[in-house]
Order: sequence, then structure tokens, then C-alpha cells
Amino acid sequence: MPLAIDVVSDVVCPWCYIGKRKLERALAMYRAQRPDAEAPVVNWHPFQLNPDLPREGLPRREYIERKFGPDGGAVYDRVKVVGASVGIPFAFELVERQPNTLSAHSLIAVAGTLGLQDAMKEALLRAYFIEGQDLTSDPTLEAIATSCGMAADDARMALFDPGLRGQVAANDRSARDMGIDGVPFFIFNRRLAVSGAQDPDVLLAAMLEAEQEAAARPEPAN
Repeated sequence: MPLAIDVVSDVVCPWCYIGKRKLERALAMYRAQRPDAEAPVVNWHPFQLNPDLPREGLPRREYIERKFGPDGGAVYDRVKVVGASVGIPFAFELVERQPNTLSAHSLIAVAGTLGLQDAMKEALLRAYFIEGQDLTSDPTLEAIATSCGMAADDARMALFDPGLRGQVAANDRSARDMGIDGVPFFIFNRRLAVSGAQDPDVLLAAMLEAEQEAAARPEPAN
């Protein structure tokens, strides 16, 4: 069985973008160390930093002032430095609107059924943090989805199906019920958890430990 990696994160969390890059580096290290092993399977799960925001979001400046005060934008200075170290040219100054991310997570959920989940996650992060696109705009979200290979009908279903959106919101609440209160949050083989945008060597060590633990676990009796 391949190593299972479940990642709980949000598309408007800069540390989640940094964590994705560090996970990618850890996966490359894993492949180098375990060339004969099956490739780990990564699944992305929803977490909304601001689940109470209206669907139309808030002006970014207003959001920053509410959360961090009049000079709140300075909190992102360190994030930009860390982002640059892993190849992410954060452009926070381009972001004009802070979105509710339920729609984005609904696209990621549908993408997971189509083998497009990582591409969708990456495209949404890039659109928001580097290109400053408005993730409250349904046409913008649909265009991002179709650029990843998703059919327009599937994208519209993700954006407007109340049943799907309700399930994604329930999954978000389930993560909080598990005690997850910060992201990114990594779970390896559904047993070993690592919180935060940890360095690749930390994530690799967790991968190997989870793999070894699974190998040592006794087979269930028939």
C-alpha cells in the first residue's frame, strides 16, 4: 500500500502554500531514498480560515485592519521572505478581496474525483497569492478550474450544488472537531500528524516513521 498523506489546509493561507512547497521537496527526498516504493498518495482536505465571511468576501484592506490593526500588513513581511526561499513570489499587494473559500474547496473536492486535485490546489493558490485574482468571483473560479482540465459543467456543479457545498462545509467542521485549529496540518497513514509548514526533512522523517509503523503493525486476523 502506498503511503497516504492527508493535508488539511486553506487556499488563502500563505503558510499552506509554503507547506505545499515543502511537502513537494519532502516527496522528492522520499523518492530518492525509497526509489522502489509506490508513490505516496496526497489528498487535500478543506479548512476555512474565515468560515463566517460572506460568500462575496470583504475588501482585503478592511479584512487586514480588522484582524491585525491599521499596520497589519507588516505581518506578511516575514511570510514573503520565507515564501521566496521556497520559490513562491508572494504578491500580497495585488490581493483586493478576502474571500470565503467554500467555493474553492468545493472545486478541490470535485477535482479529487477526476485526478486533478493537486493541479486545482496549486492553481487556486497561485491565482490568489501571485496573480491577485478574485476568488469570490464565480466566473474567475470556473476559469481557474477549466484551466486545470475540469469540464465547465463540473466546475459549475462544484460552485452551485448545495449538497456538495454542504458536504465540504461538514468536512471543514469535522477537521475542527478533530482538534485541528491551525493549518497546514499533515496526517501520514491516518495515524501520525505534523502541524505547521515544517521543513522537508521533518516531513520526510514523519513519512518514514509512518511507513515503518505500518509495516510493523500485525495483520488483522481472518
